[in-house]
Amino acid sequence: MKTIFRHEWPSSAEEAIAIQRQLTQEVITTDTLEEPVQYVAGVDVGFEQGGEVTRAAVVVLRFPELTPEEEALARQPTRFPYVPGLLSFREIPAILDALEKLTLQPGLLLCDGHGIAHPRRLGIASHLGVLTGLPTLGVGKSILVGRHEPVPQEKGSWRPLVHRGETVGAALCTRPGVAPVFISTGHRIGLETAIRYVMRCVTKYRLPETTRYAHNLASHNQSAGS
Repeated sequence: MKTIFRHEWPSSAEEAIAIQRQLTQEVITTDTLEEPVQYVAGVDVGFEQGGEVTRAAVVVLRFPELTPEEEALARQPTRFPYVPGLLSFREIPAILDALEKLTLQPGLLLCDGHGIAHPRRLGIASHLGVLTGLPTLGVGKSILVGRHEPVPQEKGSWRPLVHRGETVGAALCTRPGVAPVFISTGHRIGLETAIRYVMRCVTKYRLPETTRYAHNLASHNQSAGS
């Protein structure tokens, strides 16, 4: 699939923050994805050679069967330092490279990270969605911003994740007895629809199959120096 760079890649945190503030105005937080979705995809990013190389893995699964149909792996020199709140600038160049290798275009991309549950409402899922035009959502393993009430230990139960008086996501129980995951709109999808898709991508584990397949691909292709 074809992807494009919508902006110059920043060389400083100040430039990156300015880009976030500009792009967040383009994020669509309502459902404009095309249904029925035939393919969903997961992304995982790692680093090699002491962080000098970014490695991105993308796995496309048929939906709702969740059978893997295509995968792509890309490595690029790391362009941006590790700065909390700006991690998308470190990871997205390699992700875009991996996405360009796909022949199947996913109808929804599930990102390991956050969407609008971010200080400037532009986590990696939202950033990637605006750049590609794809519907995206974030599946975070921990909270970046916000608070929530206790989540009932029943599969599918959730509570709003609230930051500065705004609901930016949901704490979602995907499996009783384990910590919740944190779902947020990335781009072109509403929160309740995002939760519904995540639950349909969950089998017997805490994380959706999209994340698990992408993580396994990335981990199995690490170089000896990673």
